[in-house]
Amino acid sequence: MLVDDHSIVRMGLVTLLSSEQDLLVVAEADDGMQAVKLHAEARPDVTLLDLRMPGGIDGIETLKRVREQSPEAKVIVLTTSEFDEDVLRSVEGGAAGYLSKNVSRADLAAAIRQVHGGGSCLPARLAQRMDEWAQRRQLTGRELEVLEFMRRGLSNRDIGRALEISEHTAKAHVCAILGKLGAADRAEAVNIAFERGLVRA
Repeated sequence: MLVDDHSIVRMGLVTLLSSEQDLLVVAEADDGMQAVKLHAEARPDVTLLDLRMPGGIDGIETLKRVREQSPEAKVIVLTTSEFDEDVLRSVEGGAAGYLSKNVSRADLAAAIRQVHGGGSCLPARLAQRMDEWAQRRQLTGRELEVLEFMRRGLSNRDIGRALEISEHTAKAHVCAILGKLGAADRAEAVNIAFERGLVRA
């Protein structure tokens, strides 16, 4: 099953996959809600899912709902995003693979077969980044709030005022963020956060 809000992308995938004798597109969805419904009806062996979709639910939430109703569902995220946070959330959500849309036909077909056979497909570069990510604890909700204010260039005092906490507590959160991200200073922490998709421009 193909899940992507761009019809041209789906058409291209249908054309590409139809050239493989053992692959057949059985369903197409252009948003998350439709994908959840169609997955229950079509019961595809493998689903290719984009993360960026309009409507009520995005790709990550779609993945979670599909997996909730069909725990055995095999889903490969096929997207343009390579933010660490998106990769992490996808894998935690139950995705069996994560591929960029610039993947070759041969690699995509091989990934589908690999996942269908019970395996997983995560490019070596992304797998390495996931390992590095796993070695560090994730930021708490409060730390993500502080990180957003750091991105805006606020001082510890201003962060404290914005969150109605003491300057000392704000400084403690900043220190914790630097440690978890392995950053030497606030600027490096913000740069790392951008690279991982923890904050957006």
